[in-house]
Amino acid sequence: MVVAGFAYTFAFIAFTWDLAVNSRATVQAEENTVQDRELVGAGARTRTASSARMAGVEQGTGARGAGYKASAMAKINEHVADADMRYDGPRRPAARIGVALMAVAAIIHAGGVLSRGFAAHRVPWGNMYEFLTTGAFLVAIIFLLVLVFRDIRFVGTIVSGLATLMMTVASVVYPTPVGHLVPALQSYWLVIHVSIAVLASAIFTITFSMAVLQLIQDRRERMILEEGKTGWAFMRLVPSAQTLENFAFRLNAVAFVMWTFTLAAGAIWAEVAWGRYWGWDTKEVWTFIIWVVYAAYLHARATRGWTGTRSAWLSIVGYLCVIFNFSVVNVFFSGLHSYSGL
Repeated sequence: MVVAGFAYTFAFIAFTWDLAVNSRATVQAEENTVQDRELVGAGARTRTASSARMAGVEQGTGARGAGYKASAMAKINEHVADADMRYDGPRRPAARIGVALMAVAAIIHAGGVLSRGFAAHRVPWGNMYEFLTTGAFLVAIIFLLVLVFRDIRFVGTIVSGLATLMMTVASVVYPTPVGHLVPALQSYWLVIHVSIAVLASAIFTITFSMAVLQLIQDRRERMILEEGKTGWAFMRLVPSAQTLENFAFRLNAVAFVMWTFTLAAGAIWAEVAWGRYWGWDTKEVWTFIIWVVYAAYLHARATRGWTGTRSAWLSIVGYLCVIFNFSVVNVFFSGLHSYSGL
């Protein structure tokens, strides 16, 4: 586990270096472009600040995920990555190293998770230490799987940073020796219920990263349209805020189905273990709150047209509820679900 944690740390450094290198290259390229335009003459310059401000308020027609109109979007597309998220851009050696280190870390991490399971003679997610280490492993795996189909290396810094943080917290704050589970957890429902919950949380981690980048990119796009300033040069590696929002919405929809199954499976398990489907235990309540927040997110965006920053903030609030449910509820609230292993 310690070796895997170091590997995630080196991946974080590689992804951060990739952003730094490309930021310098982007700034230099933009400076050269400005110089070329000045040589051509005033007629070849970009629009004035006043006309750009008019384009900045030139919103779409209200269709879900429509974003800006074509005239404004054309200007934005000059300063963001391809919306298709394909591997057809310039070579990025540091990003490739980061992906390779994430793959190595995931392989080593898999060995650690399997070793923990073999030592405990059960699935390795029975306490806070095991939740964190298994969760970090699934975050890395989902990130690598999505990379097969889309170039999302732009979230590599956040994902590898979160994986490093989770491994560090597990090792430093929640070190727990291998032990037996309490009777209520000695059930096949542990495999079904908890595994899907951790997998859904891992997907929510990816969408949380995209929501954060969406907020940054949205602010940058408004600066481009209203002031003609690009700013945050590394964000040129990231697709538009609209693209991030649409992709995160699809992932959140998948994770929401998993969380719905988690809620239902937990109720069935509760009936088997305690003779009732619902008892308003703190853990049960917060699991339901998370379901409500993400249901509101999906409903608001799909039927009420809540796009842009509002949908991003709803996604972030949902993930913060996941973190609260895992960290605060498990540790500081007593109840039938007090299985933190501390």
